[in-house]
Amino acid sequence: MDDRFDQAIRRIDAANAEDPRTELADGRPQPRELLFGQRTYAWIPRLLESPSEALLLATRAHTLRRWMIPRDRYPKTNIGYHEWRDALARFHADQAADILREVGYAEEVIERVRLLITRQLWPQDLEARALEDADCLVFLETKLAGYIDDWGEEKTVNILKGTWGKMTPRARQYVKRLKMTPREHELLESAVGSSI
Repeated sequence: MDDRFDQAIRRIDAANAEDPRTELADGRPQPRELLFGQRTYAWIPRLLESPSEALLLATRAHTLRRWMIPRDRYPKTNIGYHEWRDALARFHADQAADILREVGYAEEVIERVRLLITRQLWPQDLEARALEDADCLVFLETKLAGYIDDWGEEKTVNILKGTWGKMTPRARQYVKRLKMTPREHELLESAVGSSI
């Protein structure tokens, strides 16, 4: 990896640092998507021994400027949710492609990043699975607790079933080491149907 990679990461982080939504990390409010990109990125070397440059770029950018397409633009239905997620994926991929072109990446690298972000390679591709695993691990580690009260038990268990179903055996082993509240742990066990 060369200076282009460092430039791209800096630009991706700078874009995500514009997120007006914040969450507490290390005792201070920080931009949500900046944190999410950095957290998923940190999981990748634990999930794959030799991640490609394209995977690292895609991981850092896979929720790039997410706040710009809010959920309430789409119907509060299952179909509306999937339409929103598909629109987001295309948007994130386009935003990432613009940055990567600006710093001089070749189109084949940009296309690989695009395919990873839009999940067109999942679940067949090893790196696409690693990105999904990292995303799920960060959700479980840092976001689940904030949704439980809003979702209620039944919805939370169903979401956790889906999350667990997407994860590889290696990622599931990491789940066992995550710090979770007793309530989170209980709901995950209900979803999985066995002790975690």
